[in-house]
Amino acid sequence: MGREESKKDVCLFSREQLDTIKSGYDDWFNNVLKDNDRQDELSGQYTTHSGIPIRMLHTPADIAGIDYSEDLGFPGCAPYVRGVYPNMYRGRPFTLRQLAGLGAPEDCNLRVKYLLGHGATGVNILFDLPTIRGYNSDDPEAEGNVGHCGAAVDSIWDIDAFFKDIDLGAISTSVVTHLPSTSIVIPGMYFAVAEQRGTSRDKIAGTCQNDFIMETCVGSGPEILPPPVSFRLQCDVVEYVCENYPRFNPISYNGYNLREAGTDAVQEVAIAISNAIATAEELIRRGMDVDQFAPRMSFFWDLHNDFFEEIAKCRASRKVWYKIVHDRFGAKNPKSALMRFHVQTAGVTLPATEPLNNVARSAIQGLAAVFGGCQSLHIDSYDEAYSAPTEEAALVSLRTQQIIQSETGVINTVDPLAGSYYVEYLTEQMINRIFDYIKQIEELGGLVKAVEDGWLHREIANYNLKYQKKIETGEMKIVGVNYFRSEDSSTQEIEVFEYPETYTRQKAKLDRLRKERSQQKVNECLKVLRDKCHTDENLYPFTMEAVKNLVTLGEIEELFRDEFGLWTFPLIS
Repeated sequence: MGREESKKDVCLFSREQLDTIKSGYDDWFNNVLKDNDRQDELSGQYTTHSGIPIRMLHTPADIAGIDYSEDLGFPGCAPYVRGVYPNMYRGRPFTLRQLAGLGAPEDCNLRVKYLLGHGATGVNILFDLPTIRGYNSDDPEAEGNVGHCGAAVDSIWDIDAFFKDIDLGAISTSVVTHLPSTSIVIPGMYFAVAEQRGTSRDKIAGTCQNDFIMETCVGSGPEILPPPVSFRLQCDVVEYVCENYPRFNPISYNGYNLREAGTDAVQEVAIAISNAIATAEELIRRGMDVDQFAPRMSFFWDLHNDFFEEIAKCRASRKVWYKIVHDRFGAKNPKSALMRFHVQTAGVTLPATEPLNNVARSAIQGLAAVFGGCQSLHIDSYDEAYSAPTEEAALVSLRTQQIIQSETGVINTVDPLAGSYYVEYLTEQMINRIFDYIKQIEELGGLVKAVEDGWLHREIANYNLKYQKKIETGEMKIVGVNYFRSEDSSTQEIEVFEYPETYTRQKAKLDRLRKERSQQKVNECLKVLRDKCHTDENLYPFTMEAVKNLVTLGEIEELFRDEFGLWTFPLIS
């Protein structure tokens, strides 16, 4: 007996009722709809952003095969479509995160305190481009970018200044290190500062990004370590942190920046999960058990304006992850199969024209994240097309989160859109398409191979071409940009942050650090790390030792570039 046949007796609706509904639908379609409406429905022009067909009307017939226990289940129970915790936000409301990253670490310290003082329950610390690329602030490559669009961090002293007078055991910090090579350094600085302050390891909570796709495909900087090397460093971070910091998530599989770079919702989730599969296979090869690391894997989604599709994406991703961890890797610990994810609303959907419209866009995207069951949320600020958020814009974003959480009542019941014919239909469609895309990547030899061959770069380029054409032809409507555009829409003035003194301050700090540290100890640490690059040993303990001895981020990154060499994107044909 096949699966579909066996499910006839346990489907959500009775066969007799479904036959009646299907007959009623045909009668409605043929006799109630006008001719033009029927043609409109048959044209197939209505799809979600990812291309899933949308009917004018969805009925129980669209989800006739759903088995409640097997396909949906209860919150906190497999397959976790309805949420990873039984009582969800009644037990713990989603964490209110906002970005903090501008100027020098001392400037960011004030912003972190400002956000925490206004009710934020977590912060995402961002870095400037030189830090993301792995250069010290006084490096010629850093010129003109120090402290712009993120904070400058050169050494352990900067992390200490970033969190001056803040209890690292009392907050959850997302350390937004894009590349594995910086994830093996900057979170190490964070741990070292916590250790110096006497914070026990089991109290340190947070996440680092640590995604090799950010380096090899999304392109956070022009210097790219070869994909297998970047992937090795990614796995080194996961292995070391899981063994030493039980509340810290060593990786956030970054669907967000993939989406911002150019993918649809299905690709976003499928590529991120393919990365998680590759990581799991590598860590198991190293001798770890899946239950040692899977509970500490986290995910990061980008929610756009297609409200129901984004909700369905969140619900679908939990089931896909459960099936992979449980069925494929045989996890025994139920926590291993819980997909926990952070959501940031979509920066790429926030145009510079008529920026106050972005408050509405971000609020709708944030609401979708809550309906989708996120664990933490960041709502983008309306002025992010211009600069790091101003204090006013950051507060509006935080207040938007607080209004959703405190005033709307949407967190009072778990998964409130469950049972919607449309949402359940979209969720099933998403699940099937995500699995199909993962299979496609595996048939190419896995994600690392797909990156090395340039396949993923082509996927992103093709998506961007299609997306841009939709905007230019007006098929995709953007209010204030190509639809209902005002004559004076580009004249609004936005205050932007400028910290021209950051370079001077960071340079002075680096000069003092070089005078006060033991150069002999620095040389010893760098030699050991250089030698270990050519072994199979995990590099994390050696970078930790280096940062504790005041070796800078730029010095460690230069070592990696020297020892591993650089890689260039494959040509896209």
